[in-house]
Amino acid sequence: PYLKNQPIYFVILLKRVRMNKANNQSPMQLFLDTANIEDIKKYAAWGIVDGVTTNPTLIAKEGVSLEKRIKEICKVVNGPISSEVVSNDLDEMLKQGRAYAKWHRNVYVKVPMNAEGLQAVKILTKEGIKTNVTLVFSASQALLAAKAGATLVSPFIGRLDDIAQDGMKLIEEIVQIYKNYNFKTKVLVASTRHPRHIIEAAKLGADIATMPPEIMAKLIQHPLTDSGITKFLQDWDKVKNVQ
Repeated sequence: PYLKNQPIYFVILLKRVRMNKANNQSPMQLFLDTANIEDIKKYAAWGIVDGVTTNPTLIAKEGVSLEKRIKEICKVVNGPISSEVVSNDLDEMLKQGRAYAKWHRNVYVKVPMNAEGLQAVKILTKEGIKTNVTLVFSASQALLAAKAGATLVSPFIGRLDDIAQDGMKLIEEIVQIYKNYNFKTKVLVASTRHPRHIIEAAKLGADIATMPPEIMAKLIQHPLTDSGITKFLQDWDKVKNVQ
């Protein structure tokens, strides 16, 4: 009987292996949301920065050319680096996106969530250029971005919280929708305002969370850790010279 049912057994086993692979999500990634090269170098040295997101406002604060700064960032962080197009015209989006992609293999073209942006994503994706759809505020927008083939989608949760909407609820909806249909688009939680945003995003299964440097600094802090370290060092000073 064992030999007779052996093919069925292996079919069941193969199905279980495939299900396990489908449920085996990659570890959450942490990005910095800044164009300040010194901050990027500082936190990259911790060994936990997987990528960087930038936007026109962040670049303007630094007073440098976009190309120069993106290339500098790519030398520090070996991961996705988002560089945003600055036009609502499809042809111009494509022109800028293609130029960005030539700067470095890790550059992701950041496009706005509008009709022209979706068209740009579709075309750039076919050309093998990675994209990040930004300024997403609804599950329907996230669904369209995934359908267009976006590599990343960036829901802005902090701005939703600012107008008394539930930003984390949006993340929950997007993660569920993408899981339902096995979309390859990754959920990048953006506009994070405090460490709890990062933790809640991780609990919901978001692929990535990007944050300003001050939020990353807060992730490592806890008063009991500080007091514990101080206490251990003080106690060690009392006995370190004892023979």
